[in-house]
Amino acid sequence: MSTVKNNNSLFKSAGLVSSATAVSRVLGLIREQIMAYFFGAGMATDAFVTAFRIPNLLRDMFAEGALSSAFVPVFKEKMVNETDREAFTLANIVLTAILMVVGFIVLLGIIATPIIIYLSAHGFTAEPGKFDLTVSLTRLMFVYLLLVSISAMIMGMLNSYGRFGIPAISPAIFNLGIIVCTVVLYKYLSAPIYALAIGVLVGGVGQVAIQLPSLFKIGYRYRPNFNFIDESLKKVLRLFLPMIVGMSAGRVNILVNTLLASFLIEGSITYLNYSFRLMHFPLGVFAVALGTVALPRASEIAAKGNMEGLRDTFYEALNLNMLFILPSAFILALWGHEIVALIYHWGAFSELDLNNTSLALLHYSYGLVGFAAVRVTVPVYYALGDSRLPMKISVFSIVINMALYFPLIQALNFAGLAAATSVAALINFGLLVYFIPKKGLIISFHTLSLNILRIALAAFLAIYVSKLLPIDFSRSTPEMFARFLNLVIPVIGGVIIYMVLCLIFRVKEFTLLKERLFRGNKTE
Repeated sequence: MSTVKNNNSLFKSAGLVSSATAVSRVLGLIREQIMAYFFGAGMATDAFVTAFRIPNLLRDMFAEGALSSAFVPVFKEKMVNETDREAFTLANIVLTAILMVVGFIVLLGIIATPIIIYLSAHGFTAEPGKFDLTVSLTRLMFVYLLLVSISAMIMGMLNSYGRFGIPAISPAIFNLGIIVCTVVLYKYLSAPIYALAIGVLVGGVGQVAIQLPSLFKIGYRYRPNFNFIDESLKKVLRLFLPMIVGMSAGRVNILVNTLLASFLIEGSITYLNYSFRLMHFPLGVFAVALGTVALPRASEIAAKGNMEGLRDTFYEALNLNMLFILPSAFILALWGHEIVALIYHWGAFSELDLNNTSLALLHYSYGLVGFAAVRVTVPVYYALGDSRLPMKISVFSIVINMALYFPLIQALNFAGLAAATSVAALINFGLLVYFIPKKGLIISFHTLSLNILRIALAAFLAIYVSKLLPIDFSRSTPEMFARFLNLVIPVIGGVIIYMVLCLIFRVKEFTLLKERLFRGNKTE
């Protein structure tokens, strides 16, 4: 396959996933807007965010993180070197194990919820009502872990068959469930915050259901299979267990983050949550989309022993990632206050909430680069059958993260938690790239650095200039439209400047993307 075809294939698949993910992320922001409008930032939202964080952290480990990343390379290898029937047999074994193991974890988690909250948000014990509410919400939402694990398993299978659209849109159904339940149930519940928790469960069911027709179309039918000594399952577990260790370190870090924030000013957990969600928008639309496409593609190339093709895939994914992520990071950093004001500063969301959320967003903005780069770098290791080295690097970066917490909290209060997380993400990426040649994948650090520096310079100059544009509709336009126009018009101007600078600086990925958009399928 030619380089042009490789580029087009990556751009097309990533574009499809990005578009579907963008819909989900927009709904996610609407979900957060509704949460901010109805509940503001206070006791109830801190309780919900903390409660949802528990099953959500386990989701990253057992569902969309370690499990799917370990399953896809082995499943894809079965498809390439054996038959679909053998691949489906493996899927049946893994899905049976998920139902048994994750089901048990959910049951255990519901029983042990008071202990979990006591340890992860000890600051809440000073307010018995807040502690009890958090426990109740957590128990209700624990079932979501099983639903999202099944959803992620289906997503991995569909992605392996080149079906990216429906799996990418499924999180939108999750967000839609929360939005609808909150709006409909808010007035009818004595504790309205439960509407959000009910929405989590409704959305989780929808996330599974929307993918089932596509799953049936590829010919899969679930049959319980308890052959837990299968060699392919052992191969999945050999990848899975080190990932669990690495991700567990990350999850422990987030729990420590929550614990520390529970002792800081009221609303700290909510400020960090809202800002993290904003950072997650470009991360999901671009980086997660590229990582989703890169894993099955890299796994197929590695299964064929094509190291040159794997290297080219890594270059393409990382550089295309940075083409979108770096300007996004500068937009969050320089336009963060305006973004938070437009999305959240309504209803119960106060001026103090606006300022504090904007501060946290500033310190998450540079971490976006590290988070995004890791998303497209780790799949290379997984495709080569190595999950141990990424695990070790992850654990090391988490240790650095925790070491930075206390000095940065002293300097920045709750925003220090965001700053420490961001620095650790950049260190994680740097180490992953540094050790790639150890896996036999020869890359040019000079070429990678030069490409990223070109993109970073173009992005900074463009977004900085956009900040200087004399645009103000505050006096002549209603408040909602004034906020929108004061943000969107200069940012669009900055994006145009960015594209011009990419042409001047000869950014290869921008040129390829431009050709793809203008020529359509003619180059294929």
